Amino acid sequence: MNHPSSDRALQDDVIRALADAPYRASPRWRRRNLADPYRVERYARFLARHFYFERIVQFFKYSRALARITGRPPEAVCKGDAFDLLLPSVVLGSQETAQAVARLVVAHVGAARAPIPYLADLLRYEEAMMLVEAGPRIWRDDTPTEGAPSRARHAPEKVEGTALLELDFDLPAVLPKLLQPWTEVPQAAARPTQLLVARSPHGRVAVARSDAGIAAVVQLADGKRTLEQLAAGAGLPVETLEATLQGLVELGAVRFPTGS
Repeated sequence: MNHPSSDRALQDDVIRALADAPYRASPRWRRRNLADPYRVERYARFLARHFYFERIVQFFKYSRALARITGRPPEAVCKGDAFDLLLPSVVLGSQETAQAVARLVVAHVGAARAPIPYLADLLRYEEAMMLVEAGPRIWRDDTPTEGAPSRARHAPEKVEGTALLELDFDLPAVLPKLLQPWTEVPQAAARPTQLLVARSPHGRVAVARSDAGIAAVVQLADGKRTLEQLAAGAGLPVETLEATLQGLVELGAVRFPTGS
């Protein structure tokens, strides 16, 4: 009779093999000879296509709404040769694979000759959303994520993966319109716009408008600067900085690591 812990380890190993193509090709996995390699590979590739089809539909939904103009639905890349070439290196949920898949989508949709001036900005935005969502969850139960920043916790740091986007068009104003019924392509005002994209402690991707002060705080938050040093570098009063940090912590862009 197998021990429950050994059964769990076996299940974890099989799940890893299905999700991690390099591991699936490794001698360590192959030596175990737990299943027919052809069937495992076939099922793993089915999972990969399904997983990234869903991710593309979720994060490139605006490009998908424009497909009747561009003629290029973003999810079509999952059936292309370029996606097939990625399969031997796919690790489901990893930032590296998300980046590779997002690049395929950006190249595919971006090649469209369509009268959409903000299309390049839109693709950068959607790519950032997909990349910020990917990767391991780094938050721990003992990581403070609520309440006002304390002077005792004096070294805020930017959360890995947080993205600052400098756009030429006011995307937030046009995005809701793209998902509503329309006959003519909704237009976005040509206005420099800065957005902050982050993942909340609970894994939710959030977007907020940014400005020079917020961008400076995010870029300077390295886990070493005190609030006073951070305020001086960002050109903000300490009181304003504390309020800004509170918002950034809630968004998931900045954190106060335990013990700082």
